[in-house]
Amino acid sequence: MCRLAHDAADRVTDALVDADLAATYEVFALDEQLQKMYGACEARTVVLLALQAPVARDLRHVVTAIQIAGELSRIGTLISGVADQVYRSHPGHVAPQSIMNLLAAMCGLAARRTAAAAESVAMGRHRADTDSASHAMRDLRIRLRTALDNGTETTPAAIDLALLGGHLERCIDHTDRIDRLIRFLDTGIPPTAQEPERS
Repeated sequence: MCRLAHDAADRVTDALVDADLAATYEVFALDEQLQKMYGACEARTVVLLALQAPVARDLRHVVTAIQIAGELSRIGTLISGVADQVYRSHPGHVAPQSIMNLLAAMCGLAARRTAAAAESVAMGRHRADTDSASHAMRDLRIRLRTALDNGTETTPAAIDLALLGGHLERCIDHTDRIDRLIRFLDTGIPPTAQEPERS
């Protein structure tokens, strides 16, 4: 699921930058696969919990795994929303070049962060450098909103672009949640009780 989420985030960058309809369709297909895998994961989790009666540590792994799968599913849905905007704008780009540069940077950051979250899941250890991505995305969001305020886009177009930026920012939020869940597996400290990383 991590690979699919990363691939979708990576392909949506290509779709957005190049107004590439083929890449857009790939994102839709990747999200469809991701949602099917999430459904299967959810079903297996219910069966495992009902039939196996896992002990506390195993239970923590099972519950955390389904939560991580849920976060990845939501990333797929958000990325699919970005691809939908590219699809609706085709054959043109979703925005003028100055705004496209910001959106491309946001897409690239979301793709890199999704890859880092996948690495955390594979290693079973959280990464300490997650806060910098959140700060970078916040800065990009502020720059996007400033560009939209000063731009010539119509109000509906500006709203669509702000929502697109919001989707990408939420992808980072979900990867941060995945890192907190991995930290929970590693340390036993619940995500709500964890101190934020200092940058």
